[in-house]
Amino acid sequence: PDDIDWYRQLAGGLTVANQLHGSANPIGGRNSVVKLRWGANAKDFLIKDAAKGIKFALGENVKRSQSRYPNTRMGVEAVIRDGFEAAKHYKKMQSRWKKLDTQAKMKEMEPRIDFELEILNEVLEGKRLIHCHSYRQDEILMLIRIADDYGFTIGTLQHVLEGYKVAPEIAEHGA
Repeated sequence: PDDIDWYRQLAGGLTVANQLHGSANPIGGRNSVVKLRWGANAKDFLIKDAAKGIKFALGENVKRSQSRYPNTRMGVEAVIRDGFEAAKHYKKMQSRWKKLDTQAKMKEMEPRIDFELEILNEVLEGKRLIHCHSYRQDEILMLIRIADDYGFTIGTLQHVLEGYKVAPEIAEHGA
């Protein structure tokens, strides 16, 4: 909270920031929205009732490493789709467990909590926005199709260099 860069941002007129995870993974980390307060405690920066978000990334940053998966654009799509399929299955298993009676619960183990899948279910339920790092029109359309397939709306697209080529589709989707 006492880093000189916070002071410089405030001096330049920035008062609120949406802090996002890096862009190396298709499904990145959760965001935080902060109100800059020079000299305050870091916990006082958080805006507790701000919209929840998660960072997604497409394209160059994700696929640039040839030594890990995904390293192709098709792989990026597969990781995102697999994540949402796993989230749906996870929710189904959690719901099933909650419906079991005490005797049935004694015969099997409770499904483990998976924080990544909990967050992806928040996206599916409309409780968390996706902020997506994107460049190319084909990747933007791919994510819009995934969102339409799973019934959620993308919150924001960052960079979105070829967004002008698919502006009608972005507008229709509501991102």
